[in-house]
Amino acid sequence: MTWRERTDFWSEHVTSYQGRMDYGYPPTDDFRAGIICQRTDIYQLSMFWSDTIKYARTASQVRHDPGEDYRFLLPVAGELVLRQGDQEVRLTPGAGCFLTFAAPFEMLQDASLRALIMSIPAREVNTRLNRSSPLTAGLDLTSGLGRVVGDMLTGLHEERDTLTGGRFDAVSDRLVELLCMLAAGDDRPTAPGHLDEVEAVVRRYIREHAADPDMTGTTMAQALGWSLRQVQLALHHAGTTPRELIGEERLRLVRDRLRAPVYRHMTITELAYASGFSSASALSTAFRRRFGISPREMRHAGPQPM
Repeated sequence: MTWRERTDFWSEHVTSYQGRMDYGYPPTDDFRAGIICQRTDIYQLSMFWSDTIKYARTASQVRHDPGEDYRFLLPVAGELVLRQGDQEVRLTPGAGCFLTFAAPFEMLQDASLRALIMSIPAREVNTRLNRSSPLTAGLDLTSGLGRVVGDMLTGLHEERDTLTGGRFDAVSDRLVELLCMLAAGDDRPTAPGHLDEVEAVVRRYIREHAADPDMTGTTMAQALGWSLRQVQLALHHAGTTPRELIGEERLRLVRDRLRAPVYRHMTITELAYASGFSSASALSTAFRRRFGISPREMRHAGPQPM
């Protein structure tokens, strides 16, 4: 196959998956590329790689081949540059972004690029973010919620041969929810549905880390990849605060441990420290205020529910 045949095949191949674009190939004697795709009627996830190339979607192509759906791009090797409107984003492994096909753009990649690209219906993004989004600045997928999202995305690709279409869509639904949480910054409106999602994730995180004595609203927000303001807003919507929720979960943890035979060897002081409290007296005061009896009295009462 000649260079022209290979590049023509690649252009047609990518167009069939992604929509009409222009392709700029360097003047070389060879061109190599590949793509692995999994898709249903709702979502599509592809791993692609190629030699250096420039993709461009023009205003004319947007008019004649409308495509409002989003693409989420995540390099796993190499680098790519995206330009849309007056924004430019340079992506390397660990950074991803949303790209809309409803507006012109340019994408330049080097020959070392290997990246995941997920096609997402526009309604799934616009409804959650309460807006129509052009190119979104690079999202950090190296820690907190971002790392969870990145692991889910790569895992979804790696397990493509073991997932049914229904399971692929179910995982994709949850993945898009988390991506939108990650993309929702302080300068963007927060829809009620998003507040509920934030609250659910925050509650789960606090429950799982209640015993950490260093956990605060700030450290918890950082671990999840959100701002403290977002977390406070979501919990205020639910009638509580980070401090109150952390305290409540620690008290529940102590109560459950007081009733469990496996913790009977621990003193009240040891239970206090092991459950995130600064002292036995701090535990006793908060515990009596919450449950009406002291930790020692609950332990002696046995496993009966309150």
